[in-house]
Amino acid sequence: MTLLDGWTPGEHSFDGVTHPTYRRGSGPGVIVIHEIPGITPEVIGFADEVVAAGFTVVMPHLFGTPEAPMSTGNVLRSIRTVCVSAEFTKLATGVTSPVAGWLRSLARELHAELGGPGVGALGMCFTGGFALAMMVDPAVAAPVVAQPSVPFAIGRKRAADLNLSPTDLAAVKQRAAAGCEVLGLRYRDDFAPGTRFDTLTREIGDRFIRVELEGKGHATLTAHRQQVGVDRVLAFLDEKLNA
Repeated sequence: MTLLDGWTPGEHSFDGVTHPTYRRGSGPGVIVIHEIPGITPEVIGFADEVVAAGFTVVMPHLFGTPEAPMSTGNVLRSIRTVCVSAEFTKLATGVTSPVAGWLRSLARELHAELGGPGVGALGMCFTGGFALAMMVDPAVAAPVVAQPSVPFAIGRKRAADLNLSPTDLAAVKQRAAAGCEVLGLRYRDDFAPGTRFDTLTREIGDRFIRVELEGKGHATLTAHRQQVGVDRVLAFLDEKLNA
């Protein structure tokens, strides 16, 4: 028995790029995008909680080895992978990671299949900002941004950047003004997300629901999870996708 037993493997292709996927559950769709180093046991555990709450969860496999644990070696291997991949930005400001196009396509396909008001999109740490980039597409009705950490917070400009091009930022602001809320989670004293929550508050105002946890930690939903954070995510997804 492995942690991904019960998850159906598949793949999704868009614009010449193909990534494996894992799917489980029933109900409205939610795309859970793993953090570095990959689909760890903690990521699978969180995704299982989303499934148990009544959602169809799709986990794209973007890098790393599925089920491999969080460890220094696995983190370094994944960082080497993303650093040489053209799909991901790391330090550039004012740009959207190219993988966003693939993720938006996945969201459209899932929404077309399942219907309803849209799908949820949740990114964490390195992939945290991807949910914002996916929000550009109307198929995404419930974006969740957990401790977004790209571009790496080296210097004030990078620490405040949302990993969005000006065009995509304008689209995010337009969708927020039309009523699409964004849920964000971080540990209050975590330096990795930089000042991006302040940027989101400035750009979309009260459409940004800001959850800042007390204590020491980084991975709000996985390695350093607090149940209050998980509960806020599940309540947000229920409110937005079961309307």
